[in-house]
Amino acid sequence: MFKTILIANRGEIACRVIKTAQRMGIATVAVYSEADADAVHVEMADEAVAIGPAAASQSYLSTERILAACKETGAEAVHPGYGFLSENADFCEKLEAAGIVFIGPKPKAIRAMGDKITSKKIAADAGVSTVPGFMGLIEDAEHAAEIATEIGYPVMLKASAGGGGKGMRIAWNEQEARDGFARAKSEAASSFGDDRIFIEKFIEEPRHIEIQVLGDAFGHCIHLGERECSIQRRNQKIIEEAPSPFLDAETRAAMGAEAVALAKAVDYQSAGTVEFIVDRDRNFYFLEMNTRLQVEHPVTELVTGIDLVEEMIRIAAGEKLRIAQDAVKLKGWAVESRLYAEDPVRNFLPSIGRLARYRPPEEEQRGDVVVRNDTGVAEGLEISMFYDPMIAKLVTWAPDRLAAIDAMSDALDRFVIDGIEHNIPFLAAIMRHPRWREGRLSTGFIAEEYPQGFAPPPPSKNERAILCAVALAVELLRRDRLDRLPGRLAPHSGKIRRDWMVRLGADDYVPIAVSECAIAVPTRLKVKVGEGTALDVVSSWRPGEPVWHGSVGGRAVAVQVRSVLNGVRLSWQGVAATAHVMPPRIAELDRLMPVCAAPDTSKMLLCPMPGLVVSIAVSEGQEVKAGEILAVVEAMKMENVLRAERDCTVTSIKAAPGDSLAVDAVIMEFA
Repeated sequence: MFKTILIANRGEIACRVIKTAQRMGIATVAVYSEADADAVHVEMADEAVAIGPAAASQSYLSTERILAACKETGAEAVHPGYGFLSENADFCEKLEAAGIVFIGPKPKAIRAMGDKITSKKIAADAGVSTVPGFMGLIEDAEHAAEIATEIGYPVMLKASAGGGGKGMRIAWNEQEARDGFARAKSEAASSFGDDRIFIEKFIEEPRHIEIQVLGDAFGHCIHLGERECSIQRRNQKIIEEAPSPFLDAETRAAMGAEAVALAKAVDYQSAGTVEFIVDRDRNFYFLEMNTRLQVEHPVTELVTGIDLVEEMIRIAAGEKLRIAQDAVKLKGWAVESRLYAEDPVRNFLPSIGRLARYRPPEEEQRGDVVVRNDTGVAEGLEISMFYDPMIAKLVTWAPDRLAAIDAMSDALDRFVIDGIEHNIPFLAAIMRHPRWREGRLSTGFIAEEYPQGFAPPPPSKNERAILCAVALAVELLRRDRLDRLPGRLAPHSGKIRRDWMVRLGADDYVPIAVSECAIAVPTRLKVKVGEGTALDVVSSWRPGEPVWHGSVGGRAVAVQVRSVLNGVRLSWQGVAATAHVMPPRIAELDRLMPVCAAPDTSKMLLCPMPGLVVSIAVSEGQEVKAGEILAVVEAMKMENVLRAERDCTVTSIKAAPGDSLAVDAVIMEFA
């Protein structure tokens, strides 16, 4: 076994590898860029080496600097994590030449499966079902449109060396094929240094289901069941689960057998994932093989009890697989939510900044529920524009699917993140979505269920009552605290007011009456919201705490609470509302107050996220039609195309290619 390994990565996956290595008694070496000098993985490792500037191309993607760090620290092996150099065969060969072990597959397998065109040919030869498509070289946009027309729309244009949703576009007609080819080619070149694109038939109502495999150097290969990864946005996975609610035992066995056959065809030696597209009739087609540890590997670990990182290390050290296929049993259900630094109400645009508060729910096993949080950040650290925007992976396990989903919903409610925008409200809303809970999934789920983008859903009648009760409990405790401050001229005395009004949002005034009240912590109230039944409210919450823990009407709830002017912002299970609690007379006057209108920005193109201007497609004085491309802005390795929302004339351009813009910076103005 190795004495020292170097983790050629950052963030949560570096932390994840370090945890297993430490448990195995292996010393660890972290590498870090200038932007990551204070990162969590640097603190966790036994030793850390600086490898260059913030830009990944000059640090985490620099094979020379990683090799130098290995020699400096005496590391015998390198774990690449995922992304960066994890599927770089040249890097693997350089390590081998230097006498350093790559904790992953051999270069031959990486090259064969890393090229999506080659991999499909190998899969077909191995008897694996493949999607119809064109695997040859595509010369230009016109050629792409011709091929797409021959295959039949819709089609998927994909980077041959791609992954993570980058360099991928769906085309429904010739124009989209031309535009998609240009964008996919550009993204592929900037993300992978390889701009080759291939085209295949896009299967409608598809599910994305993948099989985890493990192979050693002695010809043994097994699969560990499947993961359902159909909840995606822009081809980027958001929520994963294991097992799939769609597969039966027969389909699972058939997919597993084909995955193992493909792995054996390339002499695969490590943990790897074979991805399939599955149609509504459970027909499945090979999509690609990821020759690395997947982001979503924790759900497989929780349902099998197998530490995939440990198995990777043992296989790389020359050990035989310790697990036979018939010993693999899937127990219970696991769900993973990816927490991203992005604003779901602004079309999921990236958000960067400092984590003013970062307090995940406690990792624990409570009864039949397990909560796990894989992360690489801490309170006070910064989410940088240089790297992937993922903050953490929250994972829950329970004996059955609905219990795991409910556990996830509760854990999301208790997850505190301030300082940046994040997608927790969106994830929480999905957890209560009927279609998700029923398992009626496809990769088009988000586009179909949120066609106009995401907005926190309005509270139902029961949710409205709970939010009002929490708002009143918070307000009464706040007022009591103020009364106890020294120097108050007229502290409160006598009985608590019975009748109150809660304004939810702009104009929803909800009457709420208090019949019993004990303000001291724990707070105990009996309230009646509107014409509803009396509710007991109990909580040990104190002013300043970001999560209100307690029970309302006997139901345990965890509500996010943030102070706003004269009120509180409440968020619970994907429902959000700003609540203002006031006496009825004040509510009458409040109804008469004028509302300040937001400034008119309809004649401006604003930068939707902090990013770099890649190109400006128009000039001053030019007339443009609705849908035409105005500019392209790159953020967190993704190119975002900004189009005209209506016919207009460009009157002035305020930005140029190469400019680094803040969110809402003016790019151009229209008439």
